[in-house]
Amino acid sequence: MAFFSRVIRAMEKISPISLAEHSWDNVGKLIEPPYPRQFPSRVFLTIDLTPSVLEEALADNRIGVIIAYHPPIFRPFNRLNLDNVKQTIILKCVAQGVGVYSPHTAVDSCVDGVNDWLAKGLGAGTIKPITPAQNPPEGHEEAGTGRMFTLEKPASLSTIIERVKQHLKLQHIRAATANKHSSGELISTIGICAGSERYSIGSSVLLPATADLYFTGEMSHHDVLAALAKDTSVILCEHSNTERGYLSEVLKPKLEQLLKEDKEDKEEIDVVVSKVDKDPLEII
Repeated sequence: MAFFSRVIRAMEKISPISLAEHSWDNVGKLIEPPYPRQFPSRVFLTIDLTPSVLEEALADNRIGVIIAYHPPIFRPFNRLNLDNVKQTIILKCVAQGVGVYSPHTAVDSCVDGVNDWLAKGLGAGTIKPITPAQNPPEGHEEAGTGRMFTLEKPASLSTIIERVKQHLKLQHIRAATANKHSSGELISTIGICAGSERYSIGSSVLLPATADLYFTGEMSHHDVLAALAKDTSVILCEHSNTERGYLSEVLKPKLEQLLKEDKEDKEEIDVVVSKVDKDPLEII
């Protein structure tokens, strides 16, 4: 399992698993096939490991590991059958000798992770975690849940919306405008949470934080109303649209570099990003 081990070592440097939300999340090495593919030389990145994405990955016999941002195994199984989509994915990976690893909330919380990448598209400013990590590993001292971004130069809501669209390569987003921003007041502080502002049932990342704007993938109707009641505007981009660009722009080059620096094996490993993976929702 040398190939899988090299990939895990590199991922642990990028997003240490200790930073994940272990109380509810399922991260790390999820599928370790007993008979791995021979001579793998490629890692496959995706947000969601759906049947069509798996078909894309398995069609390339050089792929030995799939890194699925969202864990394809989340709840316990009593059996493994082909009449269940999730279980079929697991069985096919094992049968084809392909390992699966999920970083999920570890890569949200880490330094230079998904939330930090989202902030980079908003303009010049300073950033800090909404909830700092306790006892973070070396190199990730500024890790934590969510991000609070303070703009160096305050900007209008319309300007921030255009920056978000450009950064995420989206034509459309959803927005709820607070009264003060309808009147032209500028935005200085932005609370950021990739994916969903609710990481788990009963746990909310953004709503306890004070900010001019909340920027996330999805938020419930009542949470949007609660934000507006605090005179906080909201930008929603759909869940995985706030995560997918990170794979090609940050994770792919970082993982390739670390795998290149790994001296255990001289064999070169390259990293590819799924072309099929996409958010299931679109505004039409």
